[in-house]
Amino acid sequence: RGGSRRALRRARCGPGRCGRWCGGPGRPRSCRVKQALWLTKTKLMKGLPPKVLSIMDDLANQLENQDERVRNAIFHACFWATTEVVPRRKTYCPILVEDLLHLCRTMTSKFPSLSKRMLGRNYSLTATWERESVLLQVHGLNGMLLNAMNPIQPVASKDEILATENYTLETFYPISPTIDLQDVNVYEEKNDTGFREDYPYPHPHTLYFMESNNLRSYRFRPEPLQAKMLMFAFGNALAKARILYGDEPRVLEQPIVVQSIGTDGRVFQFMVFQLNTTELASNDGVKNLVWIDSDQLMYEYAQRIPSIRKKVVTVPAGIHGYDPDTFKKFLALYLHGAV
Repeated sequence: RGGSRRALRRARCGPGRCGRWCGGPGRPRSCRVKQALWLTKTKLMKGLPPKVLSIMDDLANQLENQDERVRNAIFHACFWATTEVVPRRKTYCPILVEDLLHLCRTMTSKFPSLSKRMLGRNYSLTATWERESVLLQVHGLNGMLLNAMNPIQPVASKDEILATENYTLETFYPISPTIDLQDVNVYEEKNDTGFREDYPYPHPHTLYFMESNNLRSYRFRPEPLQAKMLMFAFGNALAKARILYGDEPRVLEQPIVVQSIGTDGRVFQFMVFQLNTTELASNDGVKNLVWIDSDQLMYEYAQRIPSIRKKVVTVPAGIHGYDPDTFKKFLALYLHGAV
C-alpha cells in the first residue's frame, strides 16, 4: 500500500513444503545450471580454482589422523546418533555437516584468523537486479552461512576478468530464460544481506546447503541443487556489493567471492563464485565467474547391519567406498582466506 507496484520474477527458495527453487508447490523443478548462469551473467569454469586446489594438496593444511576422524564423523551421523536400522537423511545429513565443520574448526590453533568467523543460521536474503529489462529477485532462507571479518580475496586475476568480455553467454531462444520463475508484485526493490549493519562479521564466506528431505520427489537432484547454490551465492555477493559500491551498475574494483557447499549427506557439490560486475542488464562486457566441482562422493554407502545370505556375510557392516579427497576439498574451502 502507498507504493508503486512493479512486476518481478522471483527465484525463491524458502522453507516451503516443496522446497523447490522455482515456483510453488506442484511445479516441476526445471531450473538448471545453464539457466542460473544466464540469470546471473556468469561464465562457468569446471573444477575448483587453482588457489583452492593448492590449499587442498598441501599436507600442512590437513588434520592429524584426518581420515580416521572423518570416518568417525560419518559413523556418528549414520550409526551412533540414531537407533534406526535405516537412518533417515534428515537426521544424518545435518549431523554430518556439523561434525565436519567441527573438524575444520580444530584448525584454529594453527590458523588464528579462523577465529574471526561466525556461522549464521535462519537469516533471510533479498537481492534484486535487472536482466534484459526483466526485474529479478532472489529471496528466502538459504541454509547456513559462514561469515568472516575479512573478505576472501579474488581468485581470478584482472586479466582473467577482462577476458570474460569476449565470452558469449548461452541463449535459450526461442524459450525465455525466465519462463518458469515465480511472478510476484513488489513495492520495494530492496537488497538485504539479512544481517545488521554493525554485525562484526560482515563478509559472506561459505554457504552450506543440506538437501535432507527423505522424500525423493521433494529432494533436489544434483544439478538443481547446484543452480540453487549458484543463485544464492550470487545473491549474497550482490547484496554485499550494493552495500559497498551502491546501486549504480559497475565493474567492481574489488570482486566479491562467495563459496558454497551442498550435500545430501553422501554426495557433495563444491562451488566458488566471484562477482566481478553489477552491470547485469545486458549480455555485453565483463561477466561473473563460477567454479563448480560436482558430484563428489564422500562414501558410497553406509551399512548399519551386515547383509547375510545363506549364512554367509555378503556385505559387512560399516562405511564403504570412502573417498578422502572429498573432505580435503571441504576443508580447503573452509581454510580459503585464512591460509
